Amino acid sequence: MQVLVHGGAGSDPDEPETRRSILERAASDGAAASDPVDAVERAVRVLESSPRFNAGVGGAVQHDGTIRTDAGIMTDDRSVGAACSMPSVEHAISVARVVMEETPHGFLSGDHAVGLAEAYGIETDVDLWSDRTRERWADLEPPEGGVEADLAWIRERYGRTDPDGRDGDGDDAAGEDAPADLDHDTVGAVAFDGKHLAAATSTGGRWLALAGRVGDVPQVGSGFYCCPSAAVSATGAGEDIARVTLSRRVARHVERGLDADQAAELAIEEFGELTGATAGVICIDARGTLGSAYNSDTMQTARASSGDD
Repeated sequence: MQVLVHGGAGSDPDEPETRRSILERAASDGAAASDPVDAVERAVRVLESSPRFNAGVGGAVQHDGTIRTDAGIMTDDRSVGAACSMPSVEHAISVARVVMEETPHGFLSGDHAVGLAEAYGIETDVDLWSDRTRERWADLEPPEGGVEADLAWIRERYGRTDPDGRDGDGDDAAGEDAPADLDHDTVGAVAFDGKHLAAATSTGGRWLALAGRVGDVPQVGSGFYCCPSAAVSATGAGEDIARVTLSRRVARHVERGLDADQAAELAIEEFGELTGATAGVICIDARGTLGSAYNSDTMQTARASSGDD
């Protein structure tokens, strides 16, 4: 089993070695799995449980003071499951897997997705706040006055190209209340066991997004994609990733003959030209080649295989 994981494309994080060790543990846990679906779920669950990443615990806070989680998972036979807008659900990736394996649907949202999680024994009453997000939220003064006032407040603080609205991002879109010191981002994993591929991505969304906002992560072809040729997970500016279906773009380049690394590099180059935004991708192809690329300051990754010590 080969597994490649990412911890998000963004600015340089605080304590990068600590984050890297968590990514390495996630990759190692995934590589010990018996099949690619188990591998990507196990890897992502490790990252969802760490407040150092924007998925599960420590996820970004939407404008109404609620953390909502999203995730998607897909296999090389194009089976797919996604779930979004779930408050108090740490392991969104496990809900996405239930959607894929236990329902005739591909995508479930909100309270109905939470209800499905409860029915299948996934914990749904989890405190997703970290010390950092709690402190950041406490410093804010949300407006009163309805949706128009909310939107005006959001526009001053919502980063355009960095999912957490960090320093220097999106010109003036991230105002003085933006969480410039947050050091985490969307997470994802891809896996290949020599025969089959799987991809998964999970997120806590974007800081101070309008409540109910859904980004690229649970959208098949955008935040994640898998086909017989490649498995892909993306991270970055969600609206822009969705506009160009970034993960599908990477897989298409593999289908046209590029290896995983070449496909990732080309797709990110095209993404930057088309949108001017930042993103990153990881990919593994059906030949077992690993690839990654990003145009942000950094994107931490880790890999492991079942043969690694």
